[in-house]
Amino acid sequence: MKMPESRRILMSLMGVVICAISVGFFKLAALGVDPFQSFMAGLDALIPVGFGTLYMITNAVLLLFSLIFDRHYIGIATFINLFLLGYITQFSYAVLQRLIPDPSLVIRVACLVFGVVVICFGSAFYMTADLGVSTYDAIALIITGTWKKGRFSYVRIITDLCCVLLGCVLFILAGNSISAIPTIAGVGTIITAFFMGPLIELFNVKFARPFLNKGK
Repeated sequence: MKMPESRRILMSLMGVVICAISVGFFKLAALGVDPFQSFMAGLDALIPVGFGTLYMITNAVLLLFSLIFDRHYIGIATFINLFLLGYITQFSYAVLQRLIPDPSLVIRVACLVFGVVVICFGSAFYMTADLGVSTYDAIALIITGTWKKGRFSYVRIITDLCCVLLGCVLFILAGNSISAIPTIAGVGTIITAFFMGPLIELFNVKFARPFLNKGK
């Protein structure tokens, strides 16, 4: 029995909002973010545009890739992500900066841990809703699923590495020192690369799928 679309849309919306808030914690921690956000951090440092607007423009450009090569992965959730995540991240980060203007290392580590847990929780709802993926996620899916070029895990590693490297280059071009790179590509980036998958699956089993199937 197919669940009502309204529940799936609600899960997508919840997932995006939760993920966006978590990125605000990642940014406050300044200990590294996930690969795509590493790229966005470098772009944000170089281009004098609000993060929310910059995120929307960047994802709109990436959306063209999917529209040209395979629209199968684009859905309502893709546009929820495109229009909301950047602005909610910008707002949550601004609020956190006002509440914690000069965080100690202990607080930054706590923010990083909290951010990892929360982004996995939000991702579980977003992915389980199955109403489309983010424009960035669609790239690796198209390369492997549509073009049949390699395994998804390997292609995703390559796209993630490209994001991190490009983000670091843009970050330095913006005038930042090499020693500051760990703030956008550091321990947080490594943690998200190796631990997000298992945590997302845990939250899928314990929360997202039961919520989707509630009342079935």
